This record gives sequence, structure tokens and C-alpha cells, in this order.
Amino acid sequence: MADDSTDHQLAAGLAPSLALLAAVRETGNITRAAELLGVPQPTVSRRIAAMGELFGAPLTRPDGRGIQLTRAGALLADAATRAMTTVDTAVRQAREEISPSTGLVALGFLHLLGRSLVPGLISGFRAEHPGVRFSLVQGSRQDILDRLARGELDLVLVAPVPTGDGVEAVAVGEQQLYLTVPERHRLASRREVRMTELADESFVLLEHGYGLRQIIDGLCRDAGFTPRIAFEGQESDTVRGLVAAGLGVSLLPRFEPGTPAGVAEIPVRPRTTRTLGLAWPSSGPLPPAVRAFRDHAIRHVYDAASSTRVRAAKPVPPGTTSA
Repeated sequence: MADDSTDHQLAAGLAPSLALLAAVRETGNITRAAELLGVPQPTVSRRIAAMGELFGAPLTRPDGRGIQLTRAGALLADAATRAMTTVDTAVRQAREEISPSTGLVALGFLHLLGRSLVPGLISGFRAEHPGVRFSLVQGSRQDILDRLARGELDLVLVAPVPTGDGVEAVAVGEQQLYLTVPERHRLASRREVRMTELADESFVLLEHGYGLRQIIDGLCRDAGFTPRIAFEGQESDTVRGLVAAGLGVSLLPRFEPGTPAGVAEIPVRPRTTRTLGLAWPSSGPLPPAVRAFRDHAIRHVYDAASSTRVRAAKPVPPGTTSA
């Protein structure tokens, strides 16, 4: 049985070529793996064969016209993928440390925040940092938090504020939720509506995995009923459109810049809000451009006069986790 020293020597011998295994698993083909890495195909074949000889067992096997990793190869490829993510991050941080004004910020956010909040934040930031680039991702709360955990995103704007290991967050504001009904609905002319009055309504809601869905399910539960779901969607504009078509009611933040045709928006009692949170990984320092945008967002996002109608929420100091 190999001792720790032998394992260390073997790992050191395999390390320079482990990225090849990750590329082979991704492509299932030597030629495409070589193209992905920008190296000649014979080089990839020779290195993988040499890795198998060094390891003492084949790491790949033929699979039709392609190639497949053996069980041992797959285990090494998993480790290589995790390691390459770490190295990629370190390279990016080092490069941006030299030139932070040309960095990249990968920002994830809920669909509802893409109408004015996110564009406003980026516009204000780019006025001072015109060379910084952005990669923008919209999705459900769970989806973008998962992508944050995998290292695919630098920062996320979600609601409710995330908590738990591996993430730091700041509560940056809150949005009031309104009952959204068809304009000819029996409640459309009301000045306010209590949640208990909605027990017999059909609801159009976002799917499970969205933070807003969690909030609405909890509100209905507290009001003593389970919502009768007519339709579920993945995007708030679709939900609002289904409501306008008379297919149900929903609870949504107020539409900006004003209530759209076909629906009425009515305050709910008790007053119902959701807290917005800005979150980032707690492991290791943020790249300079990401850190600069995070600080910009914390300074500017809780503005009661903003077009998102986000009311100021007490911020949690950076470096702590919001409850």
C-alpha cells in the first residue's frame, strides 16, 4: 500500500496534466479536448497515456468514436475541476490586483430586480469605473445561490437574505408586496386587502425555489389556508400577464414605473415586505473589481427615493452574515 510520501509524489507527477482529464470528461473526445485546451491532439493522447502509466492503471477507455474516463479517471477529473476553479479564481485575482480597473464582476439577481435596481447600480458604478465588465445572470433564488456556491458568480442580489455557512450577506433594503389582480376583479377597487380574504382565490405564482414563492406560501399558511395554484411560472412578467388574462391573482412587488394595463395592485394587510440581500462567498478575498462594486452597492442600494421603491433597511456591516 502506498504511503503518504508515495501519494504526494504521485500527485505531483499527475498535477501538470490533470486539466486534460477534466477536458476529456467535458467533451468525451480527444480532439475536442485538445481544441478546448489549445494544444495539439497528439500531445493530449500522449499525456493521458503517460498519466495512466504513472498511476499504474488506465484512466480512459474507448467509447464508440469517443472516449470515457474510467472510475479512477473520473475521481481524478472531479478533483481537477475543483482545483482548476480555485486556480482560475487566483489567477483572476492576481491579474486584477495588477489592473483592477479592467476587472470582471459576475452578478446574479432575481428577475424582478433586473427592471431598474440592477441597471441603476451598474450605471452608477460604471460612471466611476468605466473599464469594469459585468456578466449578468438572472434566475431563481436557489439557482443563483447554488451558482454562487460553485464559484460561478461573485455577488448575488436575492430575497430573503441568505444565511448559513460559506456566504456573507448584507440586508440592503426591502420591497413591499402588493396583491395583483385582474382589473375587473371583485377586489380591484379596494384600498387594501387582508390575506384571509384570499382563501378562495386561484393563485398564479412563481415556482418553488424562488424566494418570493417561499414568502407567499408562508403568508397563506399564517392566514390559515393553502393557496390553490392555477399556474406556476419562472418569471414575474409572465405571472403578471397571466393575472391580467384573468387566470388568477398573485403577490408581487409593485411594477415600475407604474401599474401596467390589465391589473390592479392593492396593498396587503398586514403590510407585507421582503428583505433584499447582497451576498458573496465567505471563503477568501474578493477580486478588487468585485469588492469595489460590492461596496458601491452597499453605499447606494438602500435609497428610499430610488425607482425600485426599495425602502432603506438597516445594513449589516461587511464581513458579517445577515440574519
